[in-house]
Amino acid sequence: MIRAMLIPRRLIMLGLFAAFVLWCALALDWSWLPRYTPLALSGLWVTIWLLVVTIVLGFALAVPLGLAQAIGPWYLAAPARAFCTVIRGTPLLLQIWLLYFGLGSLFPQFPWIRESELWPYLRQAWPYAVLSLTLSYAGYEGEVMRGAFASVQKGQIEAARAFGMPRFKIFRRIWLPQAFRQALPTLGGETILQLKATPLVATITIVELYAVAARVRQDTFIIYEPLLLLALAYLVIAGLITLGFRWIEQRGPRQ
Repeated sequence: MIRAMLIPRRLIMLGLFAAFVLWCALALDWSWLPRYTPLALSGLWVTIWLLVVTIVLGFALAVPLGLAQAIGPWYLAAPARAFCTVIRGTPLLLQIWLLYFGLGSLFPQFPWIRESELWPYLRQAWPYAVLSLTLSYAGYEGEVMRGAFASVQKGQIEAARAFGMPRFKIFRRIWLPQAFRQALPTLGGETILQLKATPLVATITIVELYAVAARVRQDTFIIYEPLLLLALAYLVIAGLITLGFRWIEQRGPRQ
């Protein structure tokens, strides 16, 4: 690793990066940082929470969507294909607004909803943020999983059937692990894109990282410093996601 870092072009890049960091530390105004650090940590937690919850729920929904398109009958494949087409063909911001300003504005019109135990949650913004991000991730990953399921060699499945293995066991031990490995590089890239999509929920009053940077700009009229920290935070999280998926690729199921 040390020898790889001693390549001249990498040394130049590291020098330029160090100079940029030093310039930022000395020339920019960071007096606002202690005041907004608690809010920034809270926004970081909201961003990570949204990312983890939506990719877990989205992938859980993407698996049946991909399976329905790959081998399902037409009455399952057609709705799954239509769902993926609509999600991939419309902007995520539009989906968020349709759920929050559209669906969210309908619930107060029904007294039985306002009087139910769900109303304290339905009146908040985060359920619509989670739902929209989950559906978006599922729509994209459903198409990815369709191709991954179709790429698994049919001979292995036929051999498992010949040995009398039940369908669910075939799916759990042969089909899903190999399809997951096929889709893993794309899943990593889509997870990073999901991270970059989280700032859109700031438009429906969710206070995540971008919303914190926007509040600092509004309160102090300082523009570049919070945006630079925001970019650094997203860069670090994206790097950790990349390392995590690379680790899974190295230790995951192999064909």
